Amino acid sequence: MLSTRVSTRFASKVLSKSLSQIATGGLATRGTTCVLLHQNSRAFMTSSRPFFNVSPPKTIAEQEVKNLKEFKQRSWPHPVYSETEMKGIAIAHREAKDWSDWVALTAVRFFRWSFDFATGYKHDKQIAMGNKDAHGPDAFHMTPEKWLARFIFLESIAGVPGMVAGMIRHLHSIRRLQRDHAWIETLLEEAYNERLHLLTFLHFRQPGWFMRMMILAGQGVFFNTFFFAYLISPRTCHRFVGYIEEEAVITYTRAIADLENGMIPEWTNLKAPEIAIHYFDLKPGADMRDILMVIRADEAKHREVNHTLANLQQEDPNPYALTYGNDSPHPTKGHEYPKPLGWERTEIAVKAAV
Repeated sequence: MLSTRVSTRFASKVLSKSLSQIATGGLATRGTTCVLLHQNSRAFMTSSRPFFNVSPPKTIAEQEVKNLKEFKQRSWPHPVYSETEMKGIAIAHREAKDWSDWVALTAVRFFRWSFDFATGYKHDKQIAMGNKDAHGPDAFHMTPEKWLARFIFLESIAGVPGMVAGMIRHLHSIRRLQRDHAWIETLLEEAYNERLHLLTFLHFRQPGWFMRMMILAGQGVFFNTFFFAYLISPRTCHRFVGYIEEEAVITYTRAIADLENGMIPEWTNLKAPEIAIHYFDLKPGADMRDILMVIRADEAKHREVNHTLANLQQEDPNPYALTYGNDSPHPTKGHEYPKPLGWERTEIAVKAAV
């Protein structure tokens, strides 16, 4: 028994000494890494506000790239947009025509005001209406920190509607023992796309405790509200998302204008992360402008899709999953035939051929 106690004490001392040496070496290495990260990214990474922490260590980024290379193909490949299609994205607004549209529009205006207040964004109505140049010198300009705060919060909430709607329709389908007419795939793909937007921006900044609490509260409230709202009126919910995406197009249009106008010099040569190049199928030398352009095109597509779904009846087939027998304009996953305000039900019924 005595021998056992002596051996245990001796082993404990040796282990304690080894751990001390490892900790000291690890701390020195970590300190060097942090200094290098700070020197390479201090142009726009530093902040006295609790929105963000320092970017993740390089080892995590390398592991992320390694994991990405293990995937052969994603479940929902991203459509490839041409430069002409992305430059052709324009700000558009669908006028409210009935009480359902007005409920959706009023809700969007309330959430937009709250979101603008939380992220320090000033919304210029004249730019939103297309009556004022977003590149003008009198337009309000945001710092890189505020833009990233807005993007991260926006995308963390934007991934909720598609997942909730897809989940509800999935449960309805298996409970009623009926087909869903291909709505579920499009809705889940939209949620997946928004999540990849979020992961792209998280490469540049990691939210601090304050932003994380905002996201937690925002998702909790929005998820439950949207869930019960979709049970009551799916049409109103899709119109709501259509209006939300109109605002998203405005946001990214303003960000692109600021970047092209030299208001965000920190992003001029900021390269796209591996996750963006892999998912969006960007060229190897893609930069921040390329990311913003393709994400704006995605939001414009979500705008069209949700306005279109709001124009349909719940038992109608998903027009974005149909086969069309001619080359006339029809709904597609890309921007070959853009329809910012959505396709009307009568336009689709005539062209579709299942």
